[in-house]
Amino acid sequence: MRFFHKATLDLSIIMPCLNEEATVGLCVDRALSFIRNTNLKGEVLVVDNGSKDGSSRIAKLHGATVIWEPRRGYVRALRTGLACSRGRILLFGDCDLSYDFRKLFPFFRPLQKNRCDMVIGNRFHSSMEKGAIPVSHLWGVPMLSALGRLRYRIHVIDFHCGLRSMTRQAAKQMHLSCDGMEFATEMIAEAARLRLCVAQPKITLHRCPPNRQSKLRTIPDGLRHLKYILFHPLE
Repeated sequence: MRFFHKATLDLSIIMPCLNEEATVGLCVDRALSFIRNTNLKGEVLVVDNGSKDGSSRIAKLHGATVIWEPRRGYVRALRTGLACSRGRILLFGDCDLSYDFRKLFPFFRPLQKNRCDMVIGNRFHSSMEKGAIPVSHLWGVPMLSALGRLRYRIHVIDFHCGLRSMTRQAAKQMHLSCDGMEFATEMIAEAARLRLCVAQPKITLHRCPPNRQSKLRTIPDGLRHLKYILFHPLE
């Protein structure tokens, strides 16, 4: 993983964003609240991926640093945010209120204390709000995760959880090249290759606002994950 800046902060919270004006402000507020309440030196980076609404303006008003990534795609935005970050610990998640950025302690403290190298949330061993995830994902994600565990010999329960964190050192060692949603699987494959220690706290997945347009492409994205697991060569 390539970075543009040196690590000068404790924590970078990165939020890819596409037309999230209804929720991005509250997500930034919650993330900054976590940084203040834990007395950290941190930043919130909102990576705008071509929003047609007021997402960027609102994110700035609420105190985020806004970065523009003109190439469309969630993972392209995420990779740009990671490259522009300055934190020793890197955390990322969606800015659609599906995750509560006030409750990031399990994603920061184990890395700060050098107890592990990466943290991936586990949505399936905790409460999940009704309607928070499509029915197809309730069987598809566990199935793909099971295949991933077999292929990479790593005990990660939820391969597709969008709330994750890792040390900058771990990210530097990873060979991350995917631009599609299979990036989530690639990251775990790299963690297995590098024999990284991965923590998996239980988290609650919240339902997005009912008027929000989903960006998920269930079948194409699922097939990309499956293709990566089955055919991408192990190093």
